[in-house]
Amino acid sequence: MIKYLISKNVVVKNEQDVINKIEKYTYYSIVNSYKNNFRDSNNNYLPNVTFDEIFALYEFDKNLKYIILKYALEIETVIKSLMANQISKVYGLKDYLDVNNLDNNISLKTKENIINRINDEIDHNYSVHSAVTHYKDTYGYIPPFVLIKILTFGVASSYYGLLKQTDRQAIAKYFKISDKLLKQILKNLTSIRNIAAHSDRLFCFRDKYTLSFKTIDKNYIVNGNSTNLYMMLKALKLVLIPKLYTEMINRINKEINKLDKQLNSISINDILRIMCYPNV
Repeated sequence: MIKYLISKNVVVKNEQDVINKIEKYTYYSIVNSYKNNFRDSNNNYLPNVTFDEIFALYEFDKNLKYIILKYALEIETVIKSLMANQISKVYGLKDYLDVNNLDNNISLKTKENIINRINDEIDHNYSVHSAVTHYKDTYGYIPPFVLIKILTFGVASSYYGLLKQTDRQAIAKYFKISDKLLKQILKNLTSIRNIAAHSDRLFCFRDKYTLSFKTIDKNYIVNGNSTNLYMMLKALKLVLIPKLYTEMINRINKEINKLDKQLNSISINDILRIMCYPNV
């Protein structure tokens, strides 16, 4: 594999170091996933591309995923808590998992599907989560504050989107945004969280699920119909407390500056454009 890279004019400065990194992270994860950023329109590597540059981009994306995953988990915790409080207050602790407690404008099939997914989560966690076991065996039901803890972020986000609008609005009010925008943020954040958790590429994130970004930054020019990573980073400002948001952005900027110093055949602006940062 190293000989193949060299035959393609990729500069390998230290073969043993490359071997160590490929053994640890795999050739596919490093080279196949990030090489296109160092190629021209004819699919040839740019002049003077080094393996170290390709690895630097891989490591940048890996660290980016670690950072965003941390703050996504914070948002998940808050959202789940707000949902549990609202559901308990309006529908009680026992009979809240009823299609009649969901949005009347949503099809019955869609509502039944989310209820079934939630019940599957309960069944899956019955023998592994002590609180689920306790409430199921003792009372015959799982209260919202227990249920919400075991739901995956994807199921919880879908559940939020199917709540009655008055319930969605009550939850979104905490962030001082519309329920529509919160639903969009959660949907896109679910995709980002899945990417971060499963080692896919994040810096080039695109999602066709709409984000009403003009309500966040009216001057930003959205390229096409996709939500991109920059848009989501800006959107997270609405659902993180200021201290945590500043902390997240500072950590990301530190990684950008680090990558900038490691690139040679391309510039950091090439990467920022892929991330859809404005004015680069």
